[in-house]
Amino acid sequence: MLPLLAACAGADGNGSADLVITNAVAVTMDQAVPTAEAVAIVGHEIAAIGSGREIDDWIGPETEVIDAGGRLLIPGFVESHGHFLSLGRAQMILDLTTATTWSEIVAMVAEAASTAEPGTWINGRGWHQEKWEVVPQPSVEGNPVHTELSRVSPDNPVDLGHASGHASFANALAMQLAGIDPSTPDPAGGTIVRDASGAATGLMRETAQRLIGAAQARSEEGRTAEDRLAEMREMVRLAGEEALANGVTSFHDAGAGFETIDFFRELDEAGELPVRLNVMVRRESNESMAARLAEYKRIATENGHLTVRSIKRQIDGALGSHGAWLLEPYEDLPTSTGLVLETVEDIRRTAEIAVDNGYQVNTHAIGDRANREVLDIYESVFAEKSVADPTALRWRIEHAQHLHPDDVQRFADLGVIAAMQGIHGPSDGPWVLERLGPARAQSGAYLWRSLLDAGVVISNGTDVPVENIDPIVSFHASVARMMTTGEKFYPAQSMTRLEALRSYTIAGAFAEFDERRKGSITPGKLADLALLSHNILEIPEAEILNARVDLTVVGGEVRYRSEGS
Repeated sequence: MLPLLAACAGADGNGSADLVITNAVAVTMDQAVPTAEAVAIVGHEIAAIGSGREIDDWIGPETEVIDAGGRLLIPGFVESHGHFLSLGRAQMILDLTTATTWSEIVAMVAEAASTAEPGTWINGRGWHQEKWEVVPQPSVEGNPVHTELSRVSPDNPVDLGHASGHASFANALAMQLAGIDPSTPDPAGGTIVRDASGAATGLMRETAQRLIGAAQARSEEGRTAEDRLAEMREMVRLAGEEALANGVTSFHDAGAGFETIDFFRELDEAGELPVRLNVMVRRESNESMAARLAEYKRIATENGHLTVRSIKRQIDGALGSHGAWLLEPYEDLPTSTGLVLETVEDIRRTAEIAVDNGYQVNTHAIGDRANREVLDIYESVFAEKSVADPTALRWRIEHAQHLHPDDVQRFADLGVIAAMQGIHGPSDGPWVLERLGPARAQSGAYLWRSLLDAGVVISNGTDVPVENIDPIVSFHASVARMMTTGEKFYPAQSMTRLEALRSYTIAGAFAEFDERRKGSITPGKLADLALLSHNILEIPEAEILNARVDLTVVGGEVRYRSEGS
């Protein structure tokens, strides 16, 4: 019989629970009691775990009892790096993720333009040129030119985001509204991709996207505050539904400005945030942060859903768009070592402000040069600020996709968390060799095993909407590293299944300083749980992708049930 662990006597004082989940295979992620058969929940907390017979004592006349039918019960998934409002917005615009040719995308825009009012913007997201079956003609650097897109949408400006979020594609009208012509200079940290004649192709790399975004913002200046608020609420609703349907109970939002944080704070105080948000402060100047971080710091307690105690910076772009900052030039673009989006000096100043205000720093770094520069920033600021124990700060590098092997141990020595996305490895794998060449790819790309063996904490996620939020797909990628080609992407760097589950639960909680409240099925912790249709820790590797979330519990409340579960 399993030992019974209990934290409280029950809601009515006689040991009865509000909710009991029984007949489960509960993998707790708590080393003290790694497995259990049943869980009793009182209010928003786990009251007890143990055998079915022991937890039967918690069942009273008002207790809801869920028979898990032998299914796997785990702590709720923690999405450790995503974009919450963008997840909602992605469901309100054209979904380009399934397109296998540029022609398909042009056809989707043509259909949208056929019913759109003239002047209305058409937005989409999710295209990736490396996933197309043929290279569009004409093309520049393997990417299309805007001619056909502009032909089907002459009266509607179009902006189509790349799957990575690090590039976008615009039609002629959108570029005209943005003031882009042959004489427009590239912005710092971005590229307006041009053809041989100097004409803009429509592809906006990294910060050049902001030129198009600013044009769309100008066109929407006449919208009422009520309309904007309603749209944001709809984004939250859609994002919440998607997260809960995938067993995600906590979400690290990377990140939001103070105005958006005000919006989240109002929702939290009204009890209207569907999942727990750990929001990183983003796109605020160092001057603004130095003046206002103290008033915005918020650490959730009890059943609170909003935490604000970290800052997001971004030193480089993405590997797919040739924006990642590399130590050596790209194999397939030897004239470039990538792009610096935010300067070392500016990020260093942010790090100093963070130490002064007790904030965590989470810096996007994908290329090996970018990762080294961020580690250098962190190390020098720790020394400058006389930080006695840097590991206690739990500063992070977001993505950490391509590292020089010499820098792996530095993560561990500095206590830097690698906030990685399991799905990115095999998703990017088919074209990584083109960008890096085989030697650099094998020695430095997506080094999950090397980091774990060095003692580095890895928190997992999907960077949604860059990838689908589905944690099971990212879990499978973490352990199988199986590409769509049917080949494994450097499988020696795989995680074990328990390591992958840990990265998606207790490590995610640790990465936001909240492991005492969540991340494991432990009495006294929040009752954030996910019930899966299959035991992803035991079934054959190839069958993991058949698993689905049947039940999601947040703070003791069932927030999602699959059909027929």
